[in-house]
This record gives sequence, structure tokens and C-alpha cells, in this order.
Amino acid sequence: MPRTKTGVKRRRRHNKIRKLAKGFRSHRGHTLKGAKEGLMHALHHAYRDRRTRKRDLRRLWITRLNAALKENGISYSNFINKLKSKDIQLNRLILSRIALHDPKTFSKIISEVLKTQV
Repeated sequence: MPRTKTGVKRRRRHNKIRKLAKGFRSHRGHTLKGAKEGLMHALHHAYRDRRTRKRDLRRLWITRLNAALKENGISYSNFINKLKSKDIQLNRLILSRIALHDPKTFSKIISEVLKTQV
């Protein structure tokens, strides 16, 4: 069998790594080994933090809701409990946006939730 050289394949593989590592500084931008290592870490952080972002945003919504509810004299846990028992299906994102941008509507929602059932 004839001897095969990996010239074209290796060049394509290296170019793919160099393209992904564009903008990296120091040896991570200049050497192939450094670029591979930098990419490995960068892709790992990107994958992990796409999930972390969802957690962080939910925490932010809850914090905003809690602050708005404290102004209206009700705790967050009581509000969510009564919201569920009344079967009002507004999620935390929508509620926090309403509380932030339209406090009058938010106070109407609170009064609707706090109404006692007859």
C-alpha cells in the first residue's frame, strides 16, 4: 500500500480550530495546541453557562417580584401560593415584567389574588 500523508485533512482540521479560536490572545491565538486548549475550555463554559443563565434569570424575576410584593404588603411565598390556588397561570417572568413596567396592573393582579372566595 502506498504511504498516505495527512496534508489536506490536517490543514482543514487546523484551519477549523484556528477559525473557532479567532480573537483569542497570546499563545491561545497563535499556537494550535493553545488554541485547542482554549477552545475546549471556552466551549465547556458556554455549554455550562447556557444552563446557568436560566437559573440566574429566574432568581432575578423572583427578586423583582419579592420587592414589588413587599411594597404592596404581601410576601412572595403567600402570593405564589394564592396564585396557584386561584389557578391564575401567569409565570414569574410575566409577573416581574408587569411589576416593573406597569405597577397599577400589578396591584390589580394582587387584589384579584387576595380576594376571598365566597
